[in-house]
Amino acid sequence: MADLFSEAARERQAENAPLAVRLRPSALDELVGQQHVLGPGSALRLAIEEDRPPSTILFGPPGTGKTTIARIVAEGTGAVFEELSAVSARVDDVRAVIARARDRLGGNGARTILFIDEIHRFNKSQQDSVLHAVEDGLVTLIGATTENPYFEVNSALLSRCTVIELTALSEDELVQILARGASELDASASPEVLELIAKRAGGDARAALQILELAQATAEAEGVPLSEKVVLDASRKRPLLYDRKGDQHYNFASAFIKSMRGGDPDATVYYLAAMLEAGEDPRFIARRMVILASEDVGNADPNALVVAVAAAQALEHVGLPEAQLNLSQAAIYLARAPKSNASAVAIWEARSDVREHGNARPPAMLRSTGHKGAAKARGHGEGYLYPHDEPAGFGVSYLPEELRGRRYYRPSGAGEEQADGGEDR
Repeated sequence: MADLFSEAARERQAENAPLAVRLRPSALDELVGQQHVLGPGSALRLAIEEDRPPSTILFGPPGTGKTTIARIVAEGTGAVFEELSAVSARVDDVRAVIARARDRLGGNGARTILFIDEIHRFNKSQQDSVLHAVEDGLVTLIGATTENPYFEVNSALLSRCTVIELTALSEDELVQILARGASELDASASPEVLELIAKRAGGDARAALQILELAQATAEAEGVPLSEKVVLDASRKRPLLYDRKGDQHYNFASAFIKSMRGGDPDATVYYLAAMLEAGEDPRFIARRMVILASEDVGNADPNALVVAVAAAQALEHVGLPEAQLNLSQAAIYLARAPKSNASAVAIWEARSDVREHGNARPPAMLRSTGHKGAAKARGHGEGYLYPHDEPAGFGVSYLPEELRGRRYYRPSGAGEEQADGGEDR
């Protein structure tokens, strides 16, 4: 009786499953996208088709096929498929899978594939618990993660796996998937509606199908056609592909900095908006602007540092959302300011010389005369010209003798940073 109820529950669960689950491909030929790693003749595809999949970490944005690929491997392989979610699994669960894998291999030679979803959520001890089983070939590991595994997965485990990066699906690829979804729902969807859903989904197939399913249910309930208006209502906010500790954090921060450095105010304010919308720490953004004000603008516009520091202080005083105005003003100012990295290059080169050659002693004329026995007896201060009394003191080189002629600060000539002719002192 229990088996009958279980079977009925499975059937009803399949009927009521989300559209994304019902449409999940069961073969590589049905998979849309990721042709850069799973196209005909690719190494990974051949390995899967020949039933010799390597231990693999699949990483990429949500809805790009990580779980689907793992299940395709499960369908097409002769190995037993075991699945764990890193959100709920414990070390004991991993050990139990490994014990069963050992029994299978010893009993009838059957191999085991262990799929761990959200593997980045495994802590070090949990990752270590599966390490030796992967190393010894007891299990073939397939891990799925939205986070860059080079940040989140132990290097020892990572070195034993092939890392495959999946990319967000294109709008054309999403339209293909949505057409299948519309057919499954028996929905009449125009190409324009499917294209709008694809735009709203942000490269996420799961999100695209969720929007389609909700929009179709709404249209049926209201007795209206599936239209762009219904789609917009079903997708009020586009999903944002952003992680505050991984790739997207670094990618957007890099784009923001390079846009300011390159003098593009429109790109600058766009990447600023993208980071703020995704919940990036605004203090991080403000710090980067203060740094850039000296590193990339410098004395070409000394006021840039004043503006950047003022924005950082305004952020602390006002807070978000109002401080977005201060951050935007400062970011645009920095993007439009004349650029010079002469100040930055000066300190980098000077510190390099100190590290390489040591801290060369200042010339005797510059040494302190303020302590006993220093002045005449040791030659300190001898030959020093006080520039305010003797203007010739402005033309003297104050570098250590062995560094005379060395130039660290070379004015760019941009903005207020006027070139001084470059003569040696």
